[in-house]
Amino acid sequence: MKKGGISVQTENIFPVIKKWLYSDKDIFIRELVSNSCDAITKHKRLVSLSEAEESAEEYKVFVTVDKELKTLKFEDNGIGMTEEEVDKYINQIALSGALDFIAKYEGEESKGGGIIGHFGLGFYSAFMVASSVEIETKSYTGSPAVLWDCGENGEYSLDTADRENRGTVITLHVSDDEVEYLDFERVKSVLHKYCAFMPYPVYIREGDKEELVNEVQPIWQKQPGEADDAEYNEFYKKLFADYRDPLFYVHINADFPLNFKGVLYFPAARSNFENNEGCIKLFYNSVFVADNIKEIVPDYLYNLCGVLDCPELPLNVSRSYLQDDSYIRKISAHIVKKIADKLIKLCKDDAEKYAKLWDSVRPYIEYGCMKDAKFYDRVKDAVLLKKTDGACTPLSEVLQNAEEEKKLYYTTDPQQQSYYVNLFAAKGIDVYVMDIALDTQFAAFVESKNEKIKFLRVDASLDEVGEKSEEDKKLLKLFAEATGKDKEKISFVALTEDDAPVLIRFNEEERRFADMMRMYAAVNGEAGFNAADEQVVINTNNPAVKKLADTEAEKAAVLAKHFYLMALVVSRPLKENEIKDLMESSKKINGYII
Repeated sequence: MKKGGISVQTENIFPVIKKWLYSDKDIFIRELVSNSCDAITKHKRLVSLSEAEESAEEYKVFVTVDKELKTLKFEDNGIGMTEEEVDKYINQIALSGALDFIAKYEGEESKGGGIIGHFGLGFYSAFMVASSVEIETKSYTGSPAVLWDCGENGEYSLDTADRENRGTVITLHVSDDEVEYLDFERVKSVLHKYCAFMPYPVYIREGDKEELVNEVQPIWQKQPGEADDAEYNEFYKKLFADYRDPLFYVHINADFPLNFKGVLYFPAARSNFENNEGCIKLFYNSVFVADNIKEIVPDYLYNLCGVLDCPELPLNVSRSYLQDDSYIRKISAHIVKKIADKLIKLCKDDAEKYAKLWDSVRPYIEYGCMKDAKFYDRVKDAVLLKKTDGACTPLSEVLQNAEEEKKLYYTTDPQQQSYYVNLFAAKGIDVYVMDIALDTQFAAFVESKNEKIKFLRVDASLDEVGEKSEEDKKLLKLFAEATGKDKEKISFVALTEDDAPVLIRFNEEERRFADMMRMYAAVNGEAGFNAADEQVVINTNNPAVKKLADTEAEKAAVLAKHFYLMALVVSRPLKENEIKDLMESSKKINGYII
């Protein structure tokens, strides 16, 4: 039997293990199961090279909970170790770097994320919960089995063992203050979190009870095309607890130099009461590393859900690393390209189906176009403009036909602005729906890219639904007094006889600026800004307007005020005082005949 101390610096490293990993003790299960899978992979590789005999038994990992013995065991039938290897890889754990590690990480705010994976300490994470640890192992070479035993003080013994089968069993004698890790359900939940997609079957056992806790070949490890849509959707719903199918998914299998895999999903539109934030789960060779990795996708794709498996990343990747690393930036750029390619393909292959998705993807695409010039260049052919009749027109088609100056009319509220929409529809003029705050900003963005394009809300100009009419000085004076507007804010247009006597018009630039300032005030909790000044447009072809010139002055004033208030009704919700005025004018004109 051989005895000894692991290192002269054990008085330093074991307290560090206890202290720095205390906030994330669950990771020891991930580390030990990962080591077991690595041992199996090594044996499998040696078999493929004809350097080891092929195993007749299925490769497996067992995690055994024993409350009575107060032990937690991790067993595999992998490569195993000889006595020399145990001495090299377990007893000599590169502790020469331990003090450097302490100097580097002492005082960092994020405890628990930096020690495992440094200086060969993955196995030693077992001492976070164990008072002593045993390793019983037998190498594939046929060398005698070895039993290694070490207490938390770092004193170990190394002796031969009676084990006959190839592989390793690591036994943790759980400390009295860590008995939660002797609870079957508690350990199972940790295995499900970190080991749900390990490459070999992982079982948890307690007495006669045995359960498989992982899916050996997760969908992202398959080749694109090996699974159908139903499998992708089922994986999404299971992993993210969503009862709805995603809108679409992208399977990424990036080779050199990026070397990462993943499946990303665009979730179905969610209600205002649901959290729209996505979740990217990060894996390292199918080992779960971290949840909700925001840094790996641009903010305009923050709703994406999915998994990314990045073996090039360190196992204990930190937030600061993700923010600064060039490899992450390249991954992010690749994801953006794949999402853009998918959108283009969806639009091209099935325009009708894509049009149905448009409302759900529109905010993210529009924001992405404004935020990222490369994204806009890639995805611009998949940007749609939705009409009030539900049909969609590709923006690229609109721009192609804009050789001369072209006005595009839109509505921000098809129901509230329905009267205006119908005016344009009667003339065969398309009206596009831009009913979210981002739309008008995107319209301005498109205008900046195309000087010949001008977006106008349906209440910004009536030039294309009527003809300009000469100013009537008597009507001008009448309506100026009735509305309280400056004469410069009153204009005349010849619509049809059946059209409203008065309509409200807004200057497009003024209204956009007022809307922008109002949103800014709302975001910053400041006092609201006034809306854009309303302009009054008088329909000189309306029969009632024609008769106003010959109507008695008092009645004409009441009618003019009433026509103005009715114009407000089809333009926007009335204010409290306006409702009162409308009710009063309605009473006064009851019985008027003109």
